[in-house]
Amino acid sequence: MKGSIRRFLCALSVLLLAGCTVTGDRGRQTAAQEQTTLPEAPPAQAGGKLTIYSALPEEELPVYLHAFTKDTGIETVCTRLSAGEMMLRAEAEREAPQASVLLGGSSDFYRYAAKSGLLEPYQSAELQNVQDAYRDPDGYWTPIYIGVIGFACNQEWFEENGRPYPRVWDDLLDPAFAGRIVMASPETSGTSYNVLAALVQKLGQAQAWEYFAALDQNIAYYTRSGLAPVEAVKKGDAAVGIVFSHDGRRAALDGYPVELCYPEDGTALEIGACALTCGGSQGETQNAKAFIDWMLSQRGQECFIEAKSCRLPVNAAARTADGLPAPGALNVIESDWEWAGAVQKELSREFCTRMERARTPVE
Repeated sequence: MKGSIRRFLCALSVLLLAGCTVTGDRGRQTAAQEQTTLPEAPPAQAGGKLTIYSALPEEELPVYLHAFTKDTGIETVCTRLSAGEMMLRAEAEREAPQASVLLGGSSDFYRYAAKSGLLEPYQSAELQNVQDAYRDPDGYWTPIYIGVIGFACNQEWFEENGRPYPRVWDDLLDPAFAGRIVMASPETSGTSYNVLAALVQKLGQAQAWEYFAALDQNIAYYTRSGLAPVEAVKKGDAAVGIVFSHDGRRAALDGYPVELCYPEDGTALEIGACALTCGGSQGETQNAKAFIDWMLSQRGQECFIEAKSCRLPVNAAARTADGLPAPGALNVIESDWEWAGAVQKELSREFCTRMERARTPVE
């Protein structure tokens, strides 16, 4: 496993060098779009419809869904949920799935869902352009992006309080941050579960639980979604949000006073994924496969740029957004993703037992 992680990190460095209807609180918003030259789209086809559950941000989803419909003629209906909620809904609908595709969120959740019989295996032909290190060896889920954990910091708060930005995990334990840090509950958020699993592996369980108990003293509140801490930082309700860097970077690109820092003593990576639900909506199987093919294609991957997302594409042919970390600049915690996926429910529940407020996260 250690060797596979090293191969993964080498692949990440190469990658960095390379160049609808949505339900939810802001579901009717249209994502801001930049002038970007994308690969030529295939001719539209007559297509039917496709039902999707997604953990991707509402600001981004319309870009991908509208482009997919334009290219294929397939109309989409998409419900936005946190990664944990998405998987819980898929489990609750096991006997009669209402969605054909699960989109976004850490592969840790997808590994657990596959072992629970919630996913239908599918191997897209587009995987030929993806490094082996990113793929599911069992073929149940499809990698679509790489994410990196960072600290989203409100610039105005740090200037007013004359405080340095946090550079390592222990910096978050400073009493100056009491009630000024926001993170999501790992039981409902792939972002925070990624943090939890990585720090348990870095520190060992005993020391990790001591760390999270100390951090809990500075947490203002736990959120349901991994996106919500960014919103708290944007509004000035929090000084620091523990987030995926692509979410923090998006806020900075939108003009909010957000500075992004990466923990120098070890950050965590995720493989973002999508998958077919087992026994998905009747008549949508081919459209669901077409969507996964499209999302993994150069065309779909470069829509990350148009959506002002700073996700790292997994397709080696796709360009990446400007302003991403330089290769080798990040100290990455080596993780056993198979272990993280297998213990996801157990570890998340223990966190919420120890940090009681995480049992009732806010929206």
